[in-house]
Amino acid sequence: MPTPSMEDYLEKIYRLIDEKGYARVSDIAEGLEVHPSSVTKMIQKLDKDNYLIYEKYRGLVLTNKGKKIGKRLVDRHHLLETFLSIIGVQEDKIYADVEGIEHHLSWDSITCIESLVEFFNRDPSRVEDLVKIRSEMDSE
Repeated sequence: MPTPSMEDYLEKIYRLIDEKGYARVSDIAEGLEVHPSSVTKMIQKLDKDNYLIYEKYRGLVLTNKGKKIGKRLVDRHHLLETFLSIIGVQEDKIYADVEGIEHHLSWDSITCIESLVEFFNRDPSRVEDLVKIRSEMDSE
């Protein structure tokens, strides 16, 4: 399994390739707010661990293993954003909160959260009930 730092890189690379069709060192560095030299070192490690294939000056491509993990990480991120939104976390705090918790939850916990999100999404009145409860608690 990749480390949390490797996960951040794989998620960013997957997103860039999905959005632009490619992922350059400069784009990865900008997106993760790190130095290009740090990106190059991590890309070399991800290449060594068979998550991607990197050729200096030519770019990189995700391997099947890298694509699978990248998609899973993007899906996890989206799920946690959805979950925090459902439970009423302020919109401007959701991204930072997801970044803070996503690496600290087991995949079992992620699966349980996914089931809970599906439960709420199956019947919109459940979310409305949750909003009412939260409002009542805030007014106490």
